[in-house]
Amino acid sequence: MSKSDKIHQNQNDFSKAPLIDHLIELRSRLIRSIVIFFIGFLISFYFSTSIYSFLVNPFFDIAGSSGEMIYTAPQEFLMTKLKIGIFGASLIGLPYFAIELYLFLAPGLYENEKMALIPYFIATPFLFFISTLMVHYLIMPLALNFFISMQIESNFDNLSIKLIPKVSEYLKLVTSLIIAFGICFQLPVVLTLLAKIGIVGSENLKKGRKYAIVLTFLVAAFLTPPDLISQIGLAIPTLLLYELSILLVSLIERKNKKGNTLKN
Repeated sequence: MSKSDKIHQNQNDFSKAPLIDHLIELRSRLIRSIVIFFIGFLISFYFSTSIYSFLVNPFFDIAGSSGEMIYTAPQEFLMTKLKIGIFGASLIGLPYFAIELYLFLAPGLYENEKMALIPYFIATPFLFFISTLMVHYLIMPLALNFFISMQIESNFDNLSIKLIPKVSEYLKLVTSLIIAFGICFQLPVVLTLLAKIGIVGSENLKKGRKYAIVLTFLVAAFLTPPDLISQIGLAIPTLLLYELSILLVSLIERKNKKGNTLKN
């Protein structure tokens, strides 16, 4: 092998080394994220009965002592507990994975870019937490009141129809609402990020307000169960968050304009 070939090979080895190091680091972070997800699953599964008891509180608060729930397959409640474990693991594992991803990307970011991302890491779980509380303490009681009001007592034409939810169907309803509200409550985060990189502006958002209203109700109808209470309960907060996003985007634009003026 000639001297020039050896030099070329050494240069290739030098250029490949950082990539290999990055891949090793990424693998380590992914393994840690999987371990955290698995630990979160074990913890959530262990406390799944208590978690489910908390989730069904709105139903029994409304139904009273006469309320009851059923499962119609021998393995149904076990599968429900497994789903609670997976759902709980996701709530624990995804934020941790986001932190690991940030730490992986942080060395390649400027200091101002790092500082700009920190508020979003705080706002995202906070908004999701607020949306979850809203589902549990406001939307579910309203929806259940509506559903239970449709019961028919036995003294009406000798017909008795009573709401006795299946444990799996109730969990599906609650988790679908939590996910739907959690996604929609990230609207300020998404729009302010788009504003920072110059894709959207406050004037565009104001002009698109009427389209946003229509789209919000369509999305609410798609994400929530087929009842007006859940749909309106999702649409109204989302529209309020849209208005908040317009205000935040306006503040970002003023800050950027002020910064450009100082530079000039």
